[in-house]
Amino acid sequence: MTKCHSFCNGRDACDYMMAGNATLTLSSVKTGARFTYRVRAPKENNSNIRFLSLLTGSDNERSYSYLGLIKNGEVVLTAKSKFGADAKPLQAFRYFYAHAREGRIAPHLEARHEGSCGKCGRKLTVPESIDRGIGPECAKRLH
Repeated sequence: MTKCHSFCNGRDACDYMMAGNATLTLSSVKTGARFTYRVRAPKENNSNIRFLSLLTGSDNERSYSYLGLIKNGEVVLTAKSKFGADAKPLQAFRYFYAHAREGRIAPHLEARHEGSCGKCGRKLTVPESIDRGIGPECAKRLH
């Protein structure tokens, strides 16, 4: 199993997710519930939209089901969403994202990445990059 790295603040978590090639795991400290999400940029370079999917297969299978979009700072369902608005994975992500957009990690929640750059997917080795979830070269291009 891949080692996960916790985010310390919401800004880094948002930057990581919106970089375009992110895999994020949210864990509830209270309930132990855990959901892994994939956040991908569309092929056409649109900085306001990301596709949000949920890991529904095993860690070995890595199959994802489409949840919806992150569009202009909101998590929205579409006609192709595989889950309804009351689905726990969607509620968990919205809870996390609302706090992350304010620069903090939600109470009783851990947010982790898998040690790969959220933009290019390369393995992260520099401590600051691991904390941020984005490698130094990609960080220069994002900001």
